[in-house]
Amino acid sequence: MQLEVIGVGGAGCRITEAIRAAEPATQSFLTDAFAFDTDEPDLQRAVIPESHRHQYGQGTGLDDTTGLEGNLERGFEMGPAAAEELLEVLDRGTPAAADAFLVTVGLGGVTGGITAPALISALQRRYDAPVYALATLPADREFDPDADASGSGSHVRTTPGAEQPSRPNAPSNAIRTLERLDGLANAIILFDNDAWLRPGETLADARDRCNRELATRIASVFAGGGAGSDGTVTQNVVDASDVNRIVGNESAIVTLGYGEQDVETGGSRFGLGLVSSEPDVETTKAVSAIETVVRKGIRGKLTLECEPESAERALLIVGGPPAWLDRQAIAEGRRTLQSIVGGNGVLGGDAPRPDGESVFVAVVLADVDADRLASLRAVADRNA
Repeated sequence: MQLEVIGVGGAGCRITEAIRAAEPATQSFLTDAFAFDTDEPDLQRAVIPESHRHQYGQGTGLDDTTGLEGNLERGFEMGPAAAEELLEVLDRGTPAAADAFLVTVGLGGVTGGITAPALISALQRRYDAPVYALATLPADREFDPDADASGSGSHVRTTPGAEQPSRPNAPSNAIRTLERLDGLANAIILFDNDAWLRPGETLADARDRCNRELATRIASVFAGGGAGSDGTVTQNVVDASDVNRIVGNESAIVTLGYGEQDVETGGSRFGLGLVSSEPDVETTKAVSAIETVVRKGIRGKLTLECEPESAERALLIVGGPPAWLDRQAIAEGRRTLQSIVGGNGVLGGDAPRPDGESVFVAVVLADVDADRLASLRAVADRNA
């Protein structure tokens, strides 16, 4: 499928950069990638081409959200005007060619929280394609005075050693933005920064790693099927309609799982063609590799922690070197996921990567229940 990715605010722009970097060389899935921010210095540091970067909100108050004192509600009225401005910039690309849009944003702040709901609404009105939100949840240490406050937001650029101000309104802003997205976005894919911090790791230290983890999962899902640039075609194609069928059209909360295992490809790492890239693979080895990554994808770390059994629908994509993609093992992986989720709301497919050196699985769990959202809401209510 073809996906248009639009980063809004500092966090969203950096996530979009990471997704662009994660696009498989032989399986292009991005129509365009745009970076929209009110902060000009941050935009200048972005690696997205200048023609697809845009500073917005000048003269509207969005370019100086300090006047809002972190209060998201006071700024929502600015969103529609900003969205119209950004729609004009999108015409620099080919938005009509997209099968779906993905708007990336960091929750807890003001700029992205104001703009993303209005932009998603505008995209829904203009284009006949699903619009998904990809949003990060703030970590406790950003707003909890008892947490380690030595770091800064995992998607915020910082000066090493600089003391960062806390964001006491982050839980409230995150919940209010999610409420605004409900009923607008076809689905809301969430990444919980707090759950991905390692012991002793600051948010600043975790930023790039978390973005890469998230981008890997997004690329594995949306670069799913069809013909690659090398002519390789999947046996079971996962297309845009399959993704939309699983994530739905009712703003379902979505979490992503991922598993990966290096395998022996027998190919040349330097692409010189000196060694065959299609080795004979023992069936038992291929089956074992797929069983391992399926287990990691379902029971491993999710972008938003939840019980997989709480999902209403699910999607399983198994990828890697074609010789390792045992069809029976892939079918068994789908049955395993179906036994956990229940019902018939499970789809599956394969994603051949001739130049790959690992077998991977991407798992999409849609319409899930997550305790993290309830805890953030409780903090927001206490601070109200």
